[in-house]
Amino acid sequence: MSRWNALSRESRQTFWRSLQAMNGTRVVIALVLLVYLIFDRKDYDSGYLLYAETCIAYLMLAIGFGMLTHYLRRRFLLQVALQVALDIAVISTLYLTAGGARSGLVILYLFPLAGAAVLAPLTVALFSASVVALFLLAETVYQVLLGDRSAPLTQAGLYGVVFFAIVVVVSRLASKLIGQEELAARRGIDLKIQQAINQMVMADVEDGILVVGRDGSVFAANPAALAMLGLISEERLFRLADMEALEPVAQAFTAWLLTRGDALAVAQRAAFVTVKPYHEDGNDGLGSAWSGRRDVSAHLKLRFARVDTPDESAERCVIFLQDVTAIENQAQQLKLASMGRLTASIAHEVRNPLSAIGHATALLAEDLGSPTHTRLLKIVADNVTRVNRMVEDILQLSRKVQPNADPLELGEFLRDLKGEFDETHGLSTELIWLGNTGASPVRFDGLHLREVLVNLLTNAIRYASGGVACIRLYVLTDVGGRMELHVQDDGPGITPEVRSHLFEPFYTTSNKGTGLGLYLARELCLNNAATLDYEYRFDASVAGAYKASGRFVITFAQPMVVEFTQLEQKGAQ
Repeated sequence: MSRWNALSRESRQTFWRSLQAMNGTRVVIALVLLVYLIFDRKDYDSGYLLYAETCIAYLMLAIGFGMLTHYLRRRFLLQVALQVALDIAVISTLYLTAGGARSGLVILYLFPLAGAAVLAPLTVALFSASVVALFLLAETVYQVLLGDRSAPLTQAGLYGVVFFAIVVVVSRLASKLIGQEELAARRGIDLKIQQAINQMVMADVEDGILVVGRDGSVFAANPAALAMLGLISEERLFRLADMEALEPVAQAFTAWLLTRGDALAVAQRAAFVTVKPYHEDGNDGLGSAWSGRRDVSAHLKLRFARVDTPDESAERCVIFLQDVTAIENQAQQLKLASMGRLTASIAHEVRNPLSAIGHATALLAEDLGSPTHTRLLKIVADNVTRVNRMVEDILQLSRKVQPNADPLELGEFLRDLKGEFDETHGLSTELIWLGNTGASPVRFDGLHLREVLVNLLTNAIRYASGGVACIRLYVLTDVGGRMELHVQDDGPGITPEVRSHLFEPFYTTSNKGTGLGLYLARELCLNNAATLDYEYRFDASVAGAYKASGRFVITFAQPMVVEFTQLEQKGAQ
């Protein structure tokens, strides 16, 4: 009984199924005995009726035991003991009716004894074997006492020894199989628990997780990854490259696969991409949260890892996604909150003393003419100019001037701006390369766009190499039909660490900057229903691989302009 209680639920179900199989075998044996009686009736003239009645009763009881086992799964050991006792009694009756040892029915004892060895404890199985052995010896001794000299007394003893040996061997084998099944059941339970924990962790973790193959096929994704990528669900298998909005992720993954070198360096390598999963009807696997959104983008930090698999054809990789947009916005909001409290006081407390310092410096410059004094006064004047420009930029933050909503012809505007910028800064006409400028107008105030581009081009000149086409200015169209103006230079680029603080006010890596230029540029873009961002794009190299390069991207609200223009035309009509 203790052995049965120590079994797991899965092992107990296996025992009940084995008992059910034993009942089915019992029915088959009863039918075979009845068929055997029909064809060899002449051998049972004296005990035909008893033999037939025993076989029919055995068949009925076998069917009854099968139904009992199916509908009443209680007291397993008791049911096994009763069925084995019935089998021994029926087989003994048939054995006596058929003529004893000469009938050959002694082999039928193997059925209940083997069943007892598998399903019951060893003591029960040995007790059953001892009962059968004593019965065979008693029946043979009885025949000898009746004067039957041909009774095989030695054969009966050998049968008993064989039955004991079979019971012991089968019981040992069954115990090992039961132990293996118990171990497998425990491992299965542990695996299910681990899977449940993994699912819970993946569902609650804030970072996104994608399980992909070498070809970019996504096999699994947690809810955080689905939300970051704007996907509806992970029910259907898809490839990253098949979804145009997820092309930056696919290119970053391909670039990682082609990376050679130290395994640790490859494992720690991260990529930064910008995903704009816009789709007009939302039927391309994108979630409703992204459908129809033209002003939303997600800045993702991607980390990659290979999964150790025994088969290379089933290789899996894991992509970890971290949305850094919220982190950047939070840092920016904290600085804006503190800056807002300073803006009013700066206008009055700093600007007036600054004017006095500048005026005094100019007066001193008229009286002091030595080189040393001139150099010192120039330092004072330069710093006064820098602080005054910082004050002007801070005061400009609170000015939300309504932009001019008239459509702007971007091509003509960019050509004029390039010519003016080259002339103002004394640049070669080949320094700035002006590529495709787009064929459609955009909605952006010309003065605001000029200020934004002058800021970006000034920064580009500072870090570009100075060669031919070291600064590139061109227009692309994204998956949502929006026009993107790219400002790219061949400088060292901006590291991901700097990029996370790039648009924060007062953050600068230059000792000559105020840290407000890019912030003001982004604010002007937002005022014109556009966005400004620094994105890492993967450009195809000559070898066919993808190389990440950074650039500033202005995304215009171009589709809205078309609707606006159409409304104006209807109003004019």
